[in-house]
Amino acid sequence: MRAHGIRRVLKFVLFGVLAGGIFGFVVMWLWNHLMPALFGLHSLGFWQALGLLILSKILFTGFHGRPGFSHDWRMRFIRRWDQMTPEEREAFRAGLREGCKPSGPSPAAPKA
Repeated sequence: MRAHGIRRVLKFVLFGVLAGGIFGFVVMWLWNHLMPALFGLHSLGFWQALGLLILSKILFTGFHGRPGFSHDWRMRFIRRWDQMTPEEREAFRAGLREGCKPSGPSPAAPKA
């Protein structure tokens, strides 16, 4: 049983290293064939391309606190909407129509 778990972890690590290498080479190839010709930028090496790939992952997707939490907001909203009464739905729609309008009293018009 324990040998099976170790073998499974090694497969996972090997797959991760292989996928990282392939993505790194793809990024390097695309960069080196497009960016110098289009924008006059320098070519990248493999490690620079891999670093660029990791940096873009961090900047564009960020760090997620819980795995599997990213897109279930839609289903939660649908369930909540189904449980609302017609009056609650209309109040929600009215709130959306209000948008980002200030909620306080209107400022007094300046005297001329």
